[in-house]
Amino acid sequence: MGKGIVQKILEKHIVEGKWEPGKEIAIKIDQTLTQDATGTMAYLQFEAMGAPSIKTELSVSYVDHNTVQIGFENADDHKYLQSVAAKYGIIYSRAGNGICHQVHLERFGKPSKTLLGSDSHTPTGGGIGMVAIGAGGLDVAVAMAGGPFYITCPKVIKVNLKGKLKPWCAAKDVVLKMLEIFTTKGNVGCVFEYEGEGVKTLSVPERATITNMGAECGVTTSVFPSDETTKAFLKAQGREKDWTELTADPDAEYFKEIDLDLGEIVPLTAYPHSPGNIKTVKELEGMDVDQVCLGSCTNSSYKDLMTVAKILKGKKAHPNVSFVIAPGSKQVLENIARDGGLTDLIAAGARIAESACGFCIGNSQSPKTDAVTLRTSNRNFLGRSGTKSAQAYLVSPETAAAAVITGKMTDPRDLEKQGFKYPDVQMPKEFYIDDSMFIYPPEHPEHTKIYRGPNIGDPPAALPMPDSITGEVTIKVEDQITTDHIIPAGSKMKYRSNVPKYSEFLFEIVDPNFYERAKKIRDSGKSNIFVAGLSYGQGSSREHAALCPMFMGTKAVIAKSFERIHTANLINFGIIPLTFKNDGDYNKVEQGDNLEIPNVKNVIHDGGALKVKNKTKGTEFEVDYNLSDRQREIILAGGTLAYMKNKAK
Repeated sequence: MGKGIVQKILEKHIVEGKWEPGKEIAIKIDQTLTQDATGTMAYLQFEAMGAPSIKTELSVSYVDHNTVQIGFENADDHKYLQSVAAKYGIIYSRAGNGICHQVHLERFGKPSKTLLGSDSHTPTGGGIGMVAIGAGGLDVAVAMAGGPFYITCPKVIKVNLKGKLKPWCAAKDVVLKMLEIFTTKGNVGCVFEYEGEGVKTLSVPERATITNMGAECGVTTSVFPSDETTKAFLKAQGREKDWTELTADPDAEYFKEIDLDLGEIVPLTAYPHSPGNIKTVKELEGMDVDQVCLGSCTNSSYKDLMTVAKILKGKKAHPNVSFVIAPGSKQVLENIARDGGLTDLIAAGARIAESACGFCIGNSQSPKTDAVTLRTSNRNFLGRSGTKSAQAYLVSPETAAAAVITGKMTDPRDLEKQGFKYPDVQMPKEFYIDDSMFIYPPEHPEHTKIYRGPNIGDPPAALPMPDSITGEVTIKVEDQITTDHIIPAGSKMKYRSNVPKYSEFLFEIVDPNFYERAKKIRDSGKSNIFVAGLSYGQGSSREHAALCPMFMGTKAVIAKSFERIHTANLINFGIIPLTFKNDGDYNKVEQGDNLEIPNVKNVIHDGGALKVKNKTKGTEFEVDYNLSDRQREIILAGGTLAYMKNKAK
């Protein structure tokens, strides 16, 4: 029996279990990455483990999210990250060097390796044949300390690419088509593996766009083969020695297979407020556009920016459009500057932002009230842009460029009628490379003193699971609640290492009164219990969406279904994720109801049926808990750190 790419990589890295889709396995992690929004807590947790140094082949700490330094908090955290990196053998990528996924693809990613990152878009590395997975910071900390990473052995979906993209149609449109086919829910435990003749027509940046945004489908990761195109990319980066060929066997078997003809792809957009809301650009043609933001980890490569630069050469941004560009890395910025693209973009009226996540997370360039903003980023959740009333549309760089010119939502193919010719941008055979923004660990790390600013506190400790959970439904939410709904990014993220303060903003965008209500319940000695619909915890890997609820005394979340990373984060912090055995029971629970989950500790330990009593309504319903034996021990201990301490005794 032949094997696919994913199976080949994972089987070489399995340290517990075996290749059996649907069962839990533990894998060895070769590389890790963190970014400053999630990394600060990850390293605080790493310190709490007492490991003398990292055990991975390579770990990199990137500063790319909170680079806007208003107040002392972000600058203090960056200094903490730099000192921790020096102390424990981690490479530090300074603010301004670029977005973690783009930079890691350029300088460190290697085919056939495993990469774990404290960011949900870590699957970008799949564009060069890595099994690259996003996770919570605590899971990354465990991996850095030499521990394995536990996942469900994935069900692999083969996506057979045929044909070739037509002019003005882009890799972004391909992944938006995937979202139209698979939606944002129901894909937990799966992986996309791209095969077929169409793969050869896609450059590495195009492949990385597709693997990056596969995260919005909820899959564990997405992977492309490592072929001659991959080799050429790594050679251009001066890293040809890191290349290894990696392809699927012809007789490999898959959980599911679909065909996707690249020649039939048309310009698409994801309309507010979900990446899964897909329409053709033609359907929305003529809509006035207020802002265009080009960049983010999805579409900020040399190829993306040079394509737009050539489209806009000699043109001016429409008077009603604010046009912002955030190059994905310092390398991208330097290379488009050397090749004339930056001059063309500036001449067209582009505002050049830092090589950082900025506008994507609402940390800068928030649009005006009720604005229509077109973005080449990967998420358009309610309020994520920093302006709650704004309408964010996800588009390709080509569609973004068309809107810059016309001031309206425009199918870029229609530019041909105005005399535009689609630019044929080729990947450089050799990039200009300057790695001076990396700070490598010193020869004598023992002399390093870790810097701790006043905003940094110790990670709060979870309490062991009580015999019974008694609490109140503090909030009831609908389907597809994201981690951005639970805990905001943007300007509030500067409190990421101050959990008590950050917790004040829980569910702020959904219910501004949540915190005071939750605080009152916690202080009364009861548990805060959340009730949710389908796909609870979509989006970011931000573990604060579990850590802050834990700090507020939450011991259980009951939902119709959960997304993978958030499920792991809840378990890591001693919160049990429960699912309604009967979805109809969701409608029988209301905010404010007093619930009791009796004998929960013994039931979880023994693996019996778990029931929830609604004391307000005098009813009862059954819930499921899909936990491995290891996860049960973690929940009972009160979280992963407590579990590890117990194991060490």
